[in-house]
Amino acid sequence: MPEFRFAFPAAFLVVIPAILIYLWQRRHARMLPGVRYSDTRLLTGLSAGLRQRLRRIPDILLLTGTLALIIALAQPQAGTATETIQGRGIDIVIALDISDSMSADDFEPNRLSAAKRVIAQFISQRQVDRIGLVVFAERAFYQSPPTLDYNVLLQLVDQVPFAFQLGMGDRTAVGEGIATAANLLRDSGASSKIIIILTDGENNAGRVDPITAAEAARVLGIRVYVIGVGLLGPRGSEGQATLQRVANIGDGRYFSALQTEDLNDIYREIDRLERSPIEQTFAIRWDDQAHIFILIGLILLLIERILRHTIFQTLP
Repeated sequence: MPEFRFAFPAAFLVVIPAILIYLWQRRHARMLPGVRYSDTRLLTGLSAGLRQRLRRIPDILLLTGTLALIIALAQPQAGTATETIQGRGIDIVIALDISDSMSADDFEPNRLSAAKRVIAQFISQRQVDRIGLVVFAERAFYQSPPTLDYNVLLQLVDQVPFAFQLGMGDRTAVGEGIATAANLLRDSGASSKIIIILTDGENNAGRVDPITAAEAARVLGIRVYVIGVGLLGPRGSEGQATLQRVANIGDGRYFSALQTEDLNDIYREIDRLERSPIEQTFAIRWDDQAHIFILIGLILLLIERILRHTIFQTLP
């Protein structure tokens, strides 16, 4: 629900009384005649013309334009009402491989883009599960802690680059990706904690090997699900065996490639897990609206000046 507020409402307490006093003094001054006539009875039979009937327009424009500037001074802001999401969910961290090998084009247009599509689809299917994001190549990096703000999360996923675009080497530290994801979930109080790792499985960097990382995750009560991407050839078979072992140790499952059917299996697996009460409140993001009132005020005052010195010009 949209909300509206003034960041500095005290502006009304200071400025409006001063404006009212000014207008009162101006009105009082106008009561004094500017030109004296010996007899005004000759004017009583004259009918008021259109300009006479509309003579208050400049005053109305002056008052409205000034009020708009006062409102701008109070800094009006618009925002969306605070939203609290409640439900029973699971804490999940997705670990995404961004190494150079993920640029292979055996998926359209490449492995990383295909993986990002799957992640976006997965996030869109969840409702009250807190989801975090980790990316890794020769090192691992936090992108987002577990959150219910899926819109921000989807933007982060869409902006994930390749490792070479970040000036990193072409090696892959799968173990560090798992360990970094597990670290995000270490202090989670959720009944079920999950890591979903998407990688081509060619671990050749890092100080933590995937097996050790999976064992550490199991000690922390974290399940590890693995999606192997484009694992072909002898090295692929070796990487696939490692990832299958990681999933077994992590009490999760291994899924080959990026098939929609495999993704649906992950949904069903996760939906069977024990869930915990979750509550998250999103703060209001306020956007300043002062520029609108400044523009309106200046336009009205400009029109008022033009009319008062042309069509509605009067004698002093």
